[in-house]
Amino acid sequence: MIANLIGGFVAILIGTSLIGPVSSQVNIAATSTNGTDTCTSVTQAGCSNAALYVSSSWGATVLKLVPGFFALGIMGIGVAVTYSSLRQAGIV
Repeated sequence: MIANLIGGFVAILIGTSLIGPVSSQVNIAATSTNGTDTCTSVTQAGCSNAALYVSSSWGATVLKLVPGFFALGIMGIGVAVTYSSLRQAGIV
């Protein structure tokens, strides 16, 4: 039980530390012209001259949803680890 809790805690710790870099890389990919530089005039929906935004505006919008689903996945890991540990302990 303790091993599950420690493993889950490490997974959650690493996952939460990666949310920021994932978010910034997704933002760069969705709003940059060549993948490395960001546009000078970024609106809330994205850059109007970005390569992904020009080719597929819905693709840029969907790509910006990735960090949210990444965070939901980390939350799911936390719930699953907690539930499995409580079930092994006989509480649930």
